Amino acid sequence: MNENELEQLKEQEGHWVAVSDLMAGLMMVFMLISIVFMVNVETERNKIRDIAILYDHLRTQLYDDLQTEFAPDMQRWGAELDKDLAFRFNNSDVLFDQGQAELKPEFAAILADFFPRYVDIITQPKYRNDILEVRIEGHTSSAWSGASDADDAYIRNMDLSQERTRSTLGYVLGLNKVADNKDWLKSHLTANGLSSAKVVRADNGDENAEGSRRVEFRVRTDADSRIATILEKVL
Repeated sequence: MNENELEQLKEQEGHWVAVSDLMAGLMMVFMLISIVFMVNVETERNKIRDIAILYDHLRTQLYDDLQTEFAPDMQRWGAELDKDLAFRFNNSDVLFDQGQAELKPEFAAILADFFPRYVDIITQPKYRNDILEVRIEGHTSSAWSGASDADDAYIRNMDLSQERTRSTLGYVLGLNKVADNKDWLKSHLTANGLSSAKVVRADNGDENAEGSRRVEFRVRTDADSRIATILEKVL
């Protein structure tokens, strides 16, 4: 091998050494990036876990407070409280006349008693900043006398349920006893007519028409939105 060939071989060896060093450096950078990413994911996952624990505790505590306050009244009101913080008025005989959106006097009297006490609980400092929405939900059965088909009945019941929730919202918002919290209520209280989208069914799957006709007050916390924000950072 002559001198020129030796020189060329040395240059090639030097080139491959430089490439190897570069690849090793890049691998170290990728490893560091991966480690940082995994640390960040673990940190955000811990945040999500902490939020879930916090809001589970909040939901349990709020349920207990509502249950303690209203347990003596729920039977005579025809009402019940679920663990998911839905306060449900089930006695359709006292809510509205058939096909009408105006509150019956019996239901108005119940709301005048219930709602100020309800608001006093959910607007306590330990709850109010973690509540995203207080939903008034109107539900109907799937039936509508004279409807041309099931779709027509659904649309008619949608209009009716929306009118009923607006009537309910207007009534409770006008109660003098909630005046001090009216600004907070106007930014959190919503009316939601759901027609027959969530009918109540018996164990055999048949629709319970009477049970389906109901009004619910449902609290939504901002846990989902806070978790979504964290996931956006990770993804």
